[in-house]
Parts: sequence; structure tokens; C-alpha cells
Amino acid sequence: MRDPDEGVGPDGAIVTGVSRGKVPAAFEPVLAAVSDAVGEAVSLHLYGSVATGRARVGASDVDLLAVGLPAPVAGAVSRTLSARFAGLARGIEIGAGRPEDVVGEGDEQYGNRVFLRHYCVRVSGPPGPDLPAFPADARAARGFNGDIAMHAQRWRAALASGADPAALGHRAARKTLLALASLVSVHDGTWTTDRASACRRWSEVDPGMAEDLAVLLRWSEFSPTPAPTRERVRRVLEGPVARIVAAFTATVGLWRAS
Repeated sequence: MRDPDEGVGPDGAIVTGVSRGKVPAAFEPVLAAVSDAVGEAVSLHLYGSVATGRARVGASDVDLLAVGLPAPVAGAVSRTLSARFAGLARGIEIGAGRPEDVVGEGDEQYGNRVFLRHYCVRVSGPPGPDLPAFPADARAARGFNGDIAMHAQRWRAALASGADPAALGHRAARKTLLALASLVSVHDGTWTTDRASACRRWSEVDPGMAEDLAVLLRWSEFSPTPAPTRERVRRVLEGPVARIVAAFTATVGLWRAS
């Protein structure tokens, strides 16, 4: 869900609407349950629409990052609490992180620091590193989505190996449009992670892509109608996705190691 407070501050730094004080009271029992489940040694962070106060009860996910929690445990806790709070949230999604994910000078680590600083609020556990505000620039955009070419290669391989086209189309659309938002940010000298506004803007920049971008936006929803077919996914990967990857590579650049 779009964060209306996201953008660029007077100092050129990224600004967002994320705040612990904006978390709707209805979701506090979920956060308490997750905190209890992961323990005090895990640094638990909230992001997404619940963190910006834009979540809808019964229709939004509760998105969390658990630093120091093994991935299998994060998955098990997610499943258990998703079932417990099925009437309150669409799902309790807990990603597993490691302290070293934000250490280093590579683009991936830089992007992780940007995400932690500007898109997450700590819920419980040890505090994370003390991070400065980050500029809304090409390095931040590259840190967020400079892996788009790697993802595109994996999607093509997955389709060739028989992956479910509907699930693959959904996953590819969401990531591709996040990369498009980063591309729009650098192209326009602004900052956004909103897929819908990125589609509208790039349809102005490249009108010939408007129809394909509308398809990707539809696929990025959870139950698109009609569902993506194998042939349609193939054409989208070879067409608009490949064009976005090429534009991103030329304008923003891909991940570089430290």
C-alpha cells in the first residue's frame, strides 16, 4: 500500500512514513505474540503498511524482519501465527536476517542498511546499528534492486523447468515493478517504492510500454484475473521485463560486490 509520506527530504535524504507510533492498535497483539515467539535475543523489526499506519484489518500482511533468527524457525513462527491471527491479518510474514547482512561496502549490504534505517521500526530485542539518513540517489536504488538481472535469469530458468506460471508471474511482476520504481526514482530525481505510481510515470516516459506495465501491475496483485499462463509469462519475461532490466542496468546499474 502506498506510503504518502515517502519521498525526498529537504536535505536530499530518503523520508518515509514509518513510525512506531503509527502502528494501529489492532495489530499490537500480533507484535506481542511474535516477540514472545522469537525471544529477547532476536532483533525484531516491523515494516510495510502496518509500520506506516496504512494497514487494513483482515486485508494486510504483517511484515517483519527477525535478525538473528534461523530461516526455518522464522517460517514455522510465520505459519503458526498466521493461523492464529487469520481474522486480523492476511498473513504474518517473518523474514530471517543476520547481523552481517548490513556490514560491508557492497551494494547489497548498502541497500540493507537503507532498508533498515528508513523502512523498519524496531519492535523488540537488541537495537540494530545506529545508521544515518541515506541520500535518495542511484546507490540506494541500486542497493534495493540491483539484483534485478539475476532475478530475471532465475525466472526464465524456473519457467523452463516447469514452475507454476501464475505464481511465477506474480513474483516476477512484484520484483520487476519494485525495480521500475527505483528506475523512476533515479530518472526523475525523486524517491518511491510504489509500484502503481512507477507504472503511471514510466507509461509517460515510454508510452509503448503502457499496456505491458498495466499487465505487470495486475499480476502483482495476489489474485490476478485472468491468471498468467505459461506462454504469457514467457512473452512478458522476454519483452517488458527484459526492457526494464536493460533500462535499469543503463541508468542505475547492477549490484557490485564490496
